[in-house]
Order: sequence, then C-alpha cells, then structure tokens
Amino acid sequence: MQLKIMPKKKHFSAGRVPLILFLCQMISALDVPLDLVQPPTITQQSPKDYIIDPRENIVIQCEAKGKPPPSFSWTRNGTHFDIDKDPLVTMKPGSGTLIINIMSEGKAETYEGVYQCTARNERGAAISNNIVVRPSRSPLWTKERLEPITLHNGQSLVLPCRPPIGLPPAIIFWMDNSFQRLPQSERVSQGLNGDLYFSNVLPEDTREDYICYARFNHTQTIQQKQPISLKVISVDELNDTIAANLSDTEFYGAKPGKERPPTFLTPQGTESRKEELRGNVLSLECIAEGLPTPIIYWIKEDGTLPVNRTFYQNFKKTLQITQVSEADSGNYQCIAKNTLGAVHHTISVTVKAAPYWISAPQNLVLSPGENGTLICRANGNPKPRIGWLTNGVPVEIAPDDPSRKIDGDTIIFSNVQERSSAVYQCNASNEYGYLLANAFVNVLAEPPRILTSANILYQVIANRPALLDCAFFGSPLPTIEWFKGTKGSALHEDIYVLHDNGTLEIPVAQKDSTGTYTCVARNKLGMAKNEVHLEIKDPTRIIKQPEYAVVQRGSKVSFECKVKHDDTLIPTIMWLKDNGELPNDERFSIGKDHLVVTDVSDDDGGMYTCAANTTLDSVSASAVLRVVDVPNPPFDLELTNQLDKGVQLTWTPGDDNNSPITKFIIEYEDAMHEAGIWHHQAEVSGTQTTAQLTLSPYVNYSFRVMAENSIGRSVPSEASEQYLTKAAEPDQNPTAVEGLGTEPDNLVITWKPLNGFESNGPGLQYKVSWRQKDGDDEWTSVVVANVSKYIVSGTPTFVPYLIKVQALNDVGFAPEPAAVMGHSGEDLPMVAPGNVRVNVVNSTLAEVHWDPVPLKSVRGHLQGYRIYYWKAQSSSKRNRRHIEKKILTFQGNKTHGMLPGLQPYSHYVLNVRVVNGKGEGPASTDRGFHTPEGVPSAPSSLKIVNPTLDSLTLEWDPPSHPNGVLTEYTLRYQPINSTHELGPLVDLKIPANKTRWTLNHLNFSTRYKFYFYAQTSVGSGSQITEEAITTVDEGKLAMASRQVDIATQGWFIGLMCAVALLILILLIVCFIRRNKGGKYPVKEKEDAHADPEIQPMKEDDGTFGEYSDAEDHKPLKKGSRTPSDRTVKKEDSDDSLVDYGEGVNGQFNEDGSFIGQYSGKKEKEPAEGNESSEAPSPVNAMNSFV
Repeated sequence: MQLKIMPKKKHFSAGRVPLILFLCQMISALDVPLDLVQPPTITQQSPKDYIIDPRENIVIQCEAKGKPPPSFSWTRNGTHFDIDKDPLVTMKPGSGTLIINIMSEGKAETYEGVYQCTARNERGAAISNNIVVRPSRSPLWTKERLEPITLHNGQSLVLPCRPPIGLPPAIIFWMDNSFQRLPQSERVSQGLNGDLYFSNVLPEDTREDYICYARFNHTQTIQQKQPISLKVISVDELNDTIAANLSDTEFYGAKPGKERPPTFLTPQGTESRKEELRGNVLSLECIAEGLPTPIIYWIKEDGTLPVNRTFYQNFKKTLQITQVSEADSGNYQCIAKNTLGAVHHTISVTVKAAPYWISAPQNLVLSPGENGTLICRANGNPKPRIGWLTNGVPVEIAPDDPSRKIDGDTIIFSNVQERSSAVYQCNASNEYGYLLANAFVNVLAEPPRILTSANILYQVIANRPALLDCAFFGSPLPTIEWFKGTKGSALHEDIYVLHDNGTLEIPVAQKDSTGTYTCVARNKLGMAKNEVHLEIKDPTRIIKQPEYAVVQRGSKVSFECKVKHDDTLIPTIMWLKDNGELPNDERFSIGKDHLVVTDVSDDDGGMYTCAANTTLDSVSASAVLRVVDVPNPPFDLELTNQLDKGVQLTWTPGDDNNSPITKFIIEYEDAMHEAGIWHHQAEVSGTQTTAQLTLSPYVNYSFRVMAENSIGRSVPSEASEQYLTKAAEPDQNPTAVEGLGTEPDNLVITWKPLNGFESNGPGLQYKVSWRQKDGDDEWTSVVVANVSKYIVSGTPTFVPYLIKVQALNDVGFAPEPAAVMGHSGEDLPMVAPGNVRVNVVNSTLAEVHWDPVPLKSVRGHLQGYRIYYWKAQSSSKRNRRHIEKKILTFQGNKTHGMLPGLQPYSHYVLNVRVVNGKGEGPASTDRGFHTPEGVPSAPSSLKIVNPTLDSLTLEWDPPSHPNGVLTEYTLRYQPINSTHELGPLVDLKIPANKTRWTLNHLNFSTRYKFYFYAQTSVGSGSQITEEAITTVDEGKLAMASRQVDIATQGWFIGLMCAVALLILILLIVCFIRRNKGGKYPVKEKEDAHADPEIQPMKEDDGTFGEYSDAEDHKPLKKGSRTPSDRTVKKEDSDDSLVDYGEGVNGQFNEDGSFIGQYSGKKEKEPAEGNESSEAPSPVNAMNSFV
C-alpha cells in the first residue's frame, strides 16, 4: 500500500502540538509559485493606527506580490489620492509604499487622514486596511501658579499632575530637582492618572521640589510641571491664615491628623464601573487615606481571581489581569483596612471585544470545473457584521459571476472557469473595531511540481521525529506518495505519517530509518518526484550530572558533567550560572568534565548548568550551589525598659548566610569590676530579636550578641551602650563556710568571698559570728574587711562551734545566713587501744582485734586505727633479717583487721594506735604471734657438674625461703632423644641435709632433663629445672677411625658426598624456616610431654600452678658437653603490702578483707648462667639419645 495525500485534515494527539505548529507554518509553502499567473496578495502594510514623528518623513507601507506584478493606487479619506499632483509625495518603485517628504517643507498635520492602498493586476485587486495617519504630539504644560502647601502631621494629600494631552499618552513619574525619583511606599504612591497620593503626611515629606514629569516616547521628549512645595507641621503651627490659603487651592487633604479609619481617595463613593476590551490588560485601582496607613486587599465577588494572570502593582493598590476575556467580567471589591476599621469599594467590570477571527478566509487555487468555498467567521462583543467585497468593490455592486453564491459568511464556488479568478475581501466590524482579510480565487491548470530542493540530507537524532519535506504545487491538487530505497518499497501508514503539505513524518526515527526517500506528486496533468536522504545519529546524553552542593564560604566546590555523544558530532560544552555566562573570574576553572570554583563567595550561590550542544541536539543538567557560612553578627543593639534589676535588649539580626539562625547568645561585660572579661548572660531562640534580661545591682553592664547556625557561631556584635545599675544590699552570703582549728586552742573560720559582681554595692564587708554548739553562750561577732579568713584564739580543744558569715555593704546586710558547724583545733589522742588479740588464720594471714578508745580521749576527728607489725625472728633461725616495720591503717571506728602477706613459720610482733587529724596516739602493748609452716620456695640454684660417660653430678643451694623445716628434696629426671621426645620419668628422694648428688648408670651421649624441688611437712615447693648431656663413648670413636680404609674407596666417597650435599640442603632449608619465625621443635616436644605429677604448687593456696616454658626449657649452649657452670637462681620474694591498701597503709573493710579487688600475681623466676638461645650443633644432635 502506498501513502497518498488526500485533501483532508489530519488529527494529532496532544503530545504532538509543537510539531503541529511547525507543520502549520509549512502549509504556506502551498502558495502559488510566483512564476505562475495569480492575483495580487498584500504582503506588508502600515498599522491601522499609525502615529508618525512630525520631525521625520512620512512612510506609509504597502507591499504586494502577484503575476503579472500588480500596480498600486491610494485613497485618502475615501477619495482617490493623486500622488502625481503633490511634489512632496512619491511612490517607491516596484512597490506601493508612499514616501511624503516633510523634512524639506510641509507639515505633518497636512497629511493627517485615513489612507488605503489597492494592488491590482489582470486577475484581481487586493486592498489594505484603513491606515489612520496621525502625527505625535508632546504639548507643554500650561502656565499655572502653584501655592505652597502646609499640612498638619497625619493629614492626607493628593498632588495633582494633570499632564497635557499628547499622542500617544505620556508616561508620568515624579522626581525632584536632582532628577531623583521620589520614594514611594504603602503610604505614598502614584495613581494611574499620574497624581501623587499621600495616605497621611509625615514631617519627612517636607520639601520644595515635588515635580511631575511627562515623557513622550514617540518624540523622545520630557515635559515638567512647576515644582510643588509641601511643609508638614504640628497642629499648633497650623494657624487660620494658612488654613484659609489652603482652602483657596486645588490641593485638598483630610482633617488634621488624628488616627482615623480608612476612606478612599480614588475611586470616589462605594461603587464604580470599568469597561475593558478583550485581550487587553485590565487595571483596577483603589487608593485610601487613613492613620495608620491602610492596607489594600482585593477579591472577586462572584468568583476567584485567575491565578496565572493576576498581578499586583503599586503596593497592591492596583490589580492587573492580563489577556482579559469575557469570563473576567464581574464585580471586583477592594478593601482598605487599618487598626480602626475598614472600607469597601465595588468595581463592576464589563469586558467588550473588538472583532477577532474564528476562521479567516484562505487563498483558493482551483482547476477549471472544480468547486470550492471561502469562509469568513469572526466573533466579538457585540457580534460583528460580516461584509464581502470583490476586487475592492462591495459584492452587491460588483459584476455578476454565475459560479459564485454568497451565503452569509461563506462564498460557494461551483464549476469555476478562468474568468472566476478574483480577490475577495471579508470585513468583520463592530463599534470597537474591524477586521479585513484578502483571499483570492485563482483558476489554473498546472501539472505537479516539487518545490523542495533535490538530494537534501536530513540528520536526525535517534528516537526523535524525522520530518522530510516535499513542498509541492499543482492544479488540480496533486496526490503525494513516498517510497524508501531504490527498489521503491511502499511506506505504510502504521509507521509513517503523511501530512497535507507533503511532509513525511517518522514519529520515532531509529537507526534502520537511515536511507533514501522519494516523494512523488501526481495529478491528471502529470507527475513529479524528488529524492532526499536521512541519517540517524546517537543522542547526546549527560551520563554524570552535576549535583546539589552546600559549601562554606571560602572553600572549594566542583561540579562534574560527563557527556556521551555520537562519534560524528562534536559537542560544545558550556557552563552557565543562573542561565547566564559564568563570571569573568580566575576562581572559575573549567576542565574536561568539571567546573571548579575556588574561594567560594556569597555571590557564587545559584544554579549552575552544564549545556552540551551539537548541530542536531542539546542537553543540559543543572545543580544548585548553596553557599553557607556562620551568620553575620547582629547589629543595632538597643537598651529599653531600663529598670533597677532588668533591661530589655533589642537587636537586628545579621545575614544568616543561607543557614537559618538557631539561637542568639547574649554576653555581658562588667566594666566596673572585670573590664574586658565577657560572661554568659542568656540564650534565646533564633526567631527572637528581643530579650528581657535580669540584672544585678551595682554593675556597669555592656552587652553583645552572637548568632549561631548549623555552621557555627558568628563573631560578637559591637558592644551596646553601658548601663550602670543602682547599688543594693547583697542578695547572697559567702559560700564554703568552714570552721577548723589549726592549733589545739584556735578556730580558723574560712569562706569563699563574694566577687565584685556579687557585692551589689560599694564597701563590701563580712560579719563573722560564732558560739559553742553545746553551750548557752551568746553569739560573738566581728565585722571584717573583704577577706576570706578569720582566726578565733583561746578556744578549748576540739569543741564544736556554730559559725555564720554574713555579707554587708554600704547599703545594708545580706539575708541572715544559715549556721554551719565547725570544730576548734585537735590534739594528739591520749589513750592507747586495749585488749589486743591475735588470731592466726593460716601461714600468711592473721586477724587482729582490739577494744576502741573512748571518743573523748581522741581529742579530734577519729580517722581510724593503725597497726604496726614486724617479723622478729624466723622459727628455723636460718634466715635472720633486719627488722622492718610495716603499717596498715583501718579507717573509722574499727575494732579488728586482717594482716595479709605474712611470712610462714615466723615470729611477728604488733601494736595498735588510734589516729586523728593531728596524728597518732600512744601505742598499745606489743603483742607477739607465730605463723605456722608453709611450702618452701624453689631451691636457690641448680647446676650440673662433672659429666661422664654414664654419670652426672648435681649441686644446689637450699631455698631462700624454706617456710618451715625441710624434710627432703625430690629429684625427677627423664631422657630426651634426637627427635626431642621425652623418655620415662625417674623419681628420686634426697635427704634435706644434702646439697650435692651424683647420678650413675646413665646412658652415654644422652640429654637429660631434671626437675628438682624441696619439701616441708606441709608439702612440696616450687620446682627448678635443668638439662645436661653425658659424654661420648671413646671406644666407638676409635672404631670409626679404624674404618678409614673403607672411607677411601671411590664408591663410598661418592655416596658420602651425595649424603653431605643432601644434609647441607636440608640444613639450609631449616635455617631459612627458622629465620622466618618457626617454633623451636624442642619446645613443642617438651610442651607435649610435661609430667603433670611434678607441676609446682602455688604458695598462697596450695593449688597446682601452670608449667612455665620460660624457666624450664633451657637448651644447652652450642658445642657444650659439660654444663659445669650452669646455675639457676631464684630471686628472693618478699610479700609487699603495697598490693593491699593505701601505699604502705593498706585499706581494709570492717571484717579485715581488702577494700578493692584482690589481684593475685604469679612470680617469674628468671634464670642466670651461661645458657644460650642458639640451636644445638649437628654433632650433638647426631650423638643424642636414639
């Protein structure tokens, strides 16, 4: 199926409206080509209301086209205008435009009138509109004498302008002698008629140069009225003479200026009417006077104001509705309000309409014998009259045409012939104007022709509509067919749209739409065709758009914009700010994909747009930059409502710098007492600009305010004026009052004095009062200067006192203070605790009991009891030490306590003393006690000497802390083979009096591990470990030397070399692995074979401890066979009371348990001697136990 153009209208969806507009413009291409015979068509003419500049030549335009070219004639005021008779008038060659030369001579007023142009050829005549030619006028103001105006403050006033009537009307504005526009506001404004309205006058309105100016744009002239003088005075100055003068002038005002409800200055009364033409701007005005100044509101009584067409001007005193239509008719009400009342005015609006087109007649091209119609439809208010003319002559008196029939607004043509060609004029008119349209009927017989150029290349972006032009002409009207490709494949309607003007539309062009398209036009007289070409391009896209940014002033911001485009198109990237060019500033730098702005300022905020343009499409993406910062400081600080103890602070906020202010911080400075130091006074919400502040007496205040938002805090404002409050008696007394003697016979009274801010007045002093708490004595008082201490002498020792310190100044006393209790000085306690008893709990812990001393004997604050204890002598008498006393303090009125960390099997002596704030009392009688036996510590050292082929000798030193009577030693040992596995364990008991022991019948060249510990009757102590190796068998070494003759054989040498090389490689690998942190294999084996039966027991609780690798696994020194000098020592370990309490003075609870968590500590026993951390030599490894 082929697509054909039929003379009918196509219907489009709403989404294709922009395309419809484009196609409507293209329909004009169906006009008759100028090389064909056609009636005239007016192409250009002057406006209907043509206002000319009288200083320039008059040019009245009239241009037309036609074939043959038309001739032109003019009428003036309804009669023929013979231009040949007027030497000042010429017609432009090839045109109907008139040029009237008034520059050399003549006046513009001479040629004022109504002109009409006629263009005529053999096919008909077209006429122009009636062109009313009028010269512009800018007349001067008439001379007038303007009396000065004197008004009372608050009166209303209207200064009339009354400009001369000009053509076109003048533009009115008010200025002063310096050509500065007078400021206008809700109170003072200019009306639509040019008058200047004052709702109420103020003294600042006084001036002598109120000047009304009229600007005539057409002639570029400005005329001015005489200056008006206005003086605003108080009512006392307004005398009768001035009042009489005012009454004689044309200026008027309200009654003298008391507060009053609103009344309207314009329009007058409660109702008025307004008429406006359709399509114009409706302007309604209400200006009211009153005191206070009224506010104007607008409503439509029978509807709502149109949202998108309603605007307010002149401080809402003028309501404007654009593109007004009949639907805007109705009653509009303006309301003027102030605090004393309201007044209303209703404006009845009627919208009339000059004629406007519904369907203007269009040119009609017909072939002989065809039919057609001309339609002329217009509307208006009132409804316009329709009249027809043919070739400029009313159709009623024009020659008759049998093919023509007139039916109201329609002319019907049937079976037309060449003589039917003519130009028809349709005139629609009412009392507000007229419309005139020319439309020709041209009867032609022409074969089709294509008007579009051949082989045009169209480039279109993919997924967008493609429009291929095929402008054509022919009579009869040709049909249009489109084909794609050289094979002439037909185009189907389901994919393509063919428009009446011949254009082929591809609604959604794809890559496969690329190709050559052929347009064919046919009628009964012939055929024409044309080829065009279409290319589809990839769309330009922004794949990375700029993003919304919030940055602080002074920082840097970057916007990213990455564009993807067709390879054959070169895009141009532009950055815009607020739809304009970027500022010419070096802070803005544009890279390939970025826009960077450094040192961002407030002016940089706005919308930034990245626009990518190619020859076929354009895309853009925008992002907003919001520049924020800490607020600007507040300003204009003002103090009002100043009271003795309060003031109101008001300020004006600074700019919030695009981040709302959340709060204001108010600070004060006391210039009298602490000049230069600012203190916090108050905080208020960020919406407040006033704070009521509570003040203290006798302070010279200055205030400053800081604003805070989410970014931070502003710098402080300028300081306010100073405000000195009146002096008053102090409203508070000193704090931290204490009474504490430093000697047994005094009482030191101290307090925290008031600062200057708290003194409330000059002459700050203190009244210090005291008396014994338990006596009937009167208060003793003394007034002291502004100090912080007073000493009372001659007091009894440690007696409770009641104390008061009261502030006073030159105005009076502070409120009566509350009494506090203190004590006179302490002395040393007089009595020692009695009945001291000791209960030994175990070998390291004892419990001490005592009887408390009488409280009176303490002579001070009881701080607790202190136990001195020391070890007198060991029960074994083998470990004597210098006597060192230890101390434990038990706070409060305790009667018992625990002594931890005692040495087992020892004799201790202790005494108890009471402690107060002065010191210790006398000691109780010494009390001795014994601790039972415990388990011993490890032997002090263990070394192995004199190794032989099958024996090893062990030497040791006894434990440094036997903790009882040693009963025996236990020795356990076991062999270790070459793979570091442990052999069977041998257990041996050794008498306690021995310090040396030899083991016989051991294996030669074998490593042994030894475990050695001492025992008392309580149990076994900590163990000490050591390792040693027996010597090598010399007989086997001799046998190896007799086998040299075998070793000299070649095969044996080769085998040994191979073995040696393999061993060397293995050693290198092992060495590398060991340097990488590998674990020493002997340790792994010992960990796996540790004997649980020989684990040491903890000294404190008798439970089994953990096996310690660090002190038990000690490999022999490299190359050593006889560890004769190996010695392991265990350092002395004395219990320290520092672990239990306050330094040397440990703290205990009432039952003797520790205050705080007890933390047990495991002791390490460092080894001493010639041990080495190196690995054993290969020789030792080969000679070890197998």
